[in-house]
Amino acid sequence: MPLAIADQGKEYTIRKIGGNAETRQHLADLGFTAGAVVSVVNEAAGNLIVNIRNTRVGIGKDLAMKIMI
Repeated sequence: MPLAIADQGKEYTIRKIGGNAETRQHLADLGFTAGAVVSVVNEAAGNLIVNIRNTRVGIGKDLAMKIMI
């Protein structure tokens, strides 16, 4: 399932990153790689604040739909 519909506060393991090469590289630069543990901290207006690798990152719903957990 995509990260965009994940439950708040629950930890998930990233299984796959979709999108084109540029999008995948951008997400990898932010720490979103297969095998990483991620949790949704908050959701506001479709945007997510997630905790990944002990860092909080804000991403849009369009990017969150490309991260499969």
